[in-house]
Amino acid sequence: MLIEARTDLLLVDEIHLMNHATIAGEELSDHLKYFTEHLPATFVYAGINVEHSALFAGIRGSQLAGRCVLIRTGPFPLNAEWRSLVASLEGTLRLHQHEPGTLVRLSKYLHQRTGGIIGSLSHLIRAAAVTAILDGSERITRSALTTIRIDHSSESTQSGQPTPRRSAG
Repeated sequence: MLIEARTDLLLVDEIHLMNHATIAGEELSDHLKYFTEHLPATFVYAGINVEHSALFAGIRGSQLAGRCVLIRTGPFPLNAEWRSLVASLEGTLRLHQHEPGTLVRLSKYLHQRTGGIIGSLSHLIRAAAVTAILDGSERITRSALTTIRIDHSSESTQSGQPTPRRSAG
């Protein structure tokens, strides 16, 4: 089916969760090996700290390692690409009172809050949008963003202090 659909890119996320010590992990490894040998496609495996996991351990792990190039990534730097990412996320908002460009103007603040991590940025904007819908403001402002709690990692890197939580009521 993938060949008939002319699939030329396969993305496999959460690869760090694959465990060769389980039957399911062995079967998944065998399937991925089969696919790489029989599909004319590029495979991208994404995971966290894969070099420190058991992903490349043992026979199956070394077979997988022999088919992969490890590319370490990190947080986005505060640059035009980051602003473009913020603009893309802002472009998906469907808030009636939100002023386009607000989040792009807050790119530096958003980078400081999230440490340049896409998942943290996405969570922050999504939570702010949900809050804006629930409170009826239908817009995201910097003051609204400061009330949103995000992941522990991002919050602990910004001045050592967690973001204050909005009181209920």
